[in-house]
Amino acid sequence: MSPGTTRSRRPARRLPATLAATTAGALVIGLAAMPAHAGSGTGSPIGTVARTVGDAHFEPGPCPRTADPIPDLARARCGTLTVPEKRSRAWGPRTHDGRRITLAVAIMPAQSSSPAPDPIVWLAGGPGDDAVSEIPMALAGDLNRDRDVIFMSQRGTYSADPELTCPNIDRFNARALGLVSNAQSTRRLHVEATRACRDRVDAKADRSAYNDIESSADYDALRRTLGVRKWNVFGISYGTHLALNYMRLHPKGIRSVGIDGILPPSIAGGAVTWKAAREGFDGLFRACEEQPSCNTRYPDLKATFLRLVSELEANPLTVTVTVPVHPEPVKVVLDGSQLVTWLTFASHLAEGVPRSIDELAHGDGQRIAEQLAGGKYSPQAIGRVSHGLVYGVFCSQWTPYESRGDIIRGGRRAFPSFPESMLPNAPQLAWLHDDCRAWDVPPAPPSVRDVTRSDIPTLALSGGFDAQTAPSNGAYVARTLSRSTTVTVPYVAHVVFADSRCAQTITTSFFARPTAPDTSCLAGLQPPRFEIAP
Repeated sequence: MSPGTTRSRRPARRLPATLAATTAGALVIGLAAMPAHAGSGTGSPIGTVARTVGDAHFEPGPCPRTADPIPDLARARCGTLTVPEKRSRAWGPRTHDGRRITLAVAIMPAQSSSPAPDPIVWLAGGPGDDAVSEIPMALAGDLNRDRDVIFMSQRGTYSADPELTCPNIDRFNARALGLVSNAQSTRRLHVEATRACRDRVDAKADRSAYNDIESSADYDALRRTLGVRKWNVFGISYGTHLALNYMRLHPKGIRSVGIDGILPPSIAGGAVTWKAAREGFDGLFRACEEQPSCNTRYPDLKATFLRLVSELEANPLTVTVTVPVHPEPVKVVLDGSQLVTWLTFASHLAEGVPRSIDELAHGDGQRIAEQLAGGKYSPQAIGRVSHGLVYGVFCSQWTPYESRGDIIRGGRRAFPSFPESMLPNAPQLAWLHDDCRAWDVPPAPPSVRDVTRSDIPTLALSGGFDAQTAPSNGAYVARTLSRSTTVTVPYVAHVVFADSRCAQTITTSFFARPTAPDTSCLAGLQPPRFEIAP
């Protein structure tokens, strides 16, 4: 077994009795011992046959619209899944009874002329990202080497109908770079943008119907209407959150599950996000310390960063930058929270992080400000994310079960030196409770916070530099997944499949042999060569 890999082979604990009907027989026999068969049920390729199963209907048809061109769609088999908008009465009465929604489906054929019979279904990140837009990532990693890969736009996302994007929130997030992050005036503007989004969503959807419970049922309906007996699941980022709920609620038909950049639904929220930032930052700082040239040029990098966060929260630095996609100069207020937000994402560009922090310590925040502005003002950042799904998940599944005080305590545990003003707003989750009061949806049933207990073979992937979902989350979920393999890929940030050839190799080998993935490539991985300023 390679370094960074652990395997769990404990007997699975019994699932709650309320799930007995859906799980009876599914978890009795080890899936590795069961033959994997999939197909349309007619001998035709998956996705070429119209079928109705219960209240769901799949119809072959044209490929969906996409925000950016995806040339590979020219060889995809496409169609739509039509399902009820709201099946469950678990968190309140149904509204708009009978309303149905349409989810785009694209099936990328396997590279192999003799593909395996069990396809892979891709669960996108976010919440709010469109799975169809992530086809290039999946194909770049050869996920379709031996199997068809199925992509469905999760309810509310860009190529679904209705789509619940809110460009006003994206534009506000860009303008907010010029505001003091934790000021009450910023909070008021943040909540105003959320209310405007809520009103936009209400004109076309029941905002209480966009969550993991309904989405999990959508994926179960997709498998059945495609006539697939067994398939494999691969989720990235938020898609891991959905995958863990899906395999808990609808285990039938799942051969194996891969999760990358893990966010457990049982602990999702602000506190674990603070923990993720600490773990990812520490991994990056440690790599610099262990590299003599980096440690010599940037000594005590971690202490420097922590000091800058406190200093800038008290006295922000204002920087004006230009970005290619925006005609006017952009003002960026670098306060403590902005600096933490920057590093959360800059871990994807780890080579330049020590130099950028050093420049800031000497009064030059230009490079950090340019990276922040370039991301927020990019055309890819406007009108792509389904904020209707974002708040549907956050406000029904997270905030009802995690208080503002829980988030503050989580921040204090992770970063004891950070100013108190920063702690209620975890990275990426600013003003979460305020926004959710404005969004105003009923809480999901408490069972939505249950841990997933299963003996479905599972690959739990994390990155050593992941500051968005804690690397330790892999070990956390593996405790109750009795046939799991936990892998931490060193020196890689959030969603290792996107950036690491080693992670891609591990993933494809896992779907070939779910109980024995090939992790040998881990032994040869090297840390990044950090930029050394003159």
